Amino acid sequence: MRTLAVVLVVASVGASAAGSAPDAFVALRAVDPTIRQEMRYAGPDNFTGAAVDGYEEPVCLLARPAAEALARAQRALLARGYALTVYDCYRPQRAVDRFVRWAGDPADQGTKAVYYPRVEKDRLIPEGYIAARSGHSRGSTVDVGLVRLPLGRPVDFGTPFDFFDPLSHTDDPRVTGAARENRDLLRRVLADRGFVNLPEEWWHFTYRPEAFPDTYFDFPVSVGSVAP
Repeated sequence: MRTLAVVLVVASVGASAAGSAPDAFVALRAVDPTIRQEMRYAGPDNFTGAAVDGYEEPVCLLARPAAEALARAQRALLARGYALTVYDCYRPQRAVDRFVRWAGDPADQGTKAVYYPRVEKDRLIPEGYIAARSGHSRGSTVDVGLVRLPLGRPVDFGTPFDFFDPLSHTDDPRVTGAARENRDLLRRVLADRGFVNLPEEWWHFTYRPEAFPDTYFDFPVSVGSVAP
């Protein structure tokens, strides 16, 4: 797998320049159209307050093994009266670079009240909320939540998605009741399908083994980036 990944580092440069992904990437909708998609970085409803570089369309792209595992999790959740919502999937490196530039701009505080009310912006990088590299760029990481069927109402997780605060830590002891149960349900169902949670973010999961464990891609988020 590591030998393949080294080869794909070179391949990913060509794929990025051509505006397309390796064949192993798919649009999630082609694998499971029942999973809801709210691709936050394709529009202004995110912590930067604007559409993010590289998100040309509001679509979820993933390496196929991760997409298929997410579909298996969706089937298990549908049987319990829930459905998955994805907020972010594959993330191009240019988007990660945009996050870093945003975090370094002290004049831009327009979203502080919603996304980081108790953390100063100049602490977002030192405290690990924003980083120069993201597992999302490797194609096997997703940010997800749940809705309750049949009405499709979002369930309570104790904090919103992308809330930069220790309360977002999956096992923060201050999160109790229904929010705790919902976090545990999401983690348990995804873990049973091969996803590993990032302890600092209840919404963040990586499917393992990753198809591209050492490659950070930069092709745009667009249905045209993946093979039909």
